[in-house]
Amino acid sequence: MTDHLAAAQTGPPAAWTGALGTPTRCLLVRHGQTAMSVARRYSGRGNPPLTPIGLGQAAAVAARLAASSDITAVVSSPLLRARQTADAIGGAVGVPVSELDDLTETDFGAWEGLTFAEAAARDPLAHRAWLADPSVRSPGGESFDEVHERVSRAGQRIVAEHGGTTVVVVSHVTPIKTLLRIGLAAGPSVLFRLHLDLASLSVVEFYPDGNTSVRLVNDTTHLRG
Repeated sequence: MTDHLAAAQTGPPAAWTGALGTPTRCLLVRHGQTAMSVARRYSGRGNPPLTPIGLGQAAAVAARLAASSDITAVVSSPLLRARQTADAIGGAVGVPVSELDDLTETDFGAWEGLTFAEAAARDPLAHRAWLADPSVRSPGGESFDEVHERVSRAGQRIVAEHGGTTVVVVSHVTPIKTLLRIGLAAGPSVLFRLHLDLASLSVVEFYPDGNTSVRLVNDTTHLRG
């Protein structure tokens, strides 16, 4: 087990924060590389598979998590890129994978498959409004407020079903950022101030009394070497 994950899992209790009870520890894993991520295109509800590099990234994060003996569940977005990553982890830790639709990536609507620049050129006013206001939907897609609502629901379900245990959550950029946002009790602007690499690991804890603790963000030490 790497030092970062060991610290995130076995660090000192959160007594100084006032948090009470045994937290539900969520190990948040972004899926591995796809052809869409290489091209830096909006990839929401599309279903590209992992590239060979992405499969290697999934194997690397799975090997890292296999060193943890307390993982009780692996919960994944149903999209193929996440499920392939989750299956690698589930196989390595010996835990079956379940799917949760609310962990699906943002629906980018008409911008699916476009680069940032292409979407901004196609619909300049709508694109600017979408980035500036979390209540604004992309054309034919979702707003960040809508994503926040369903990801919050997913987090509540995970805590209800796996309370007090360690759960691997395999998802996408916006849902993982949203769970970290909830953990930080931050506003929507934090979505644009967090960076998450492919196959990265973040850790957030949810306590029974409503307190939260973000322990780790965007760790990729398992992809080095």
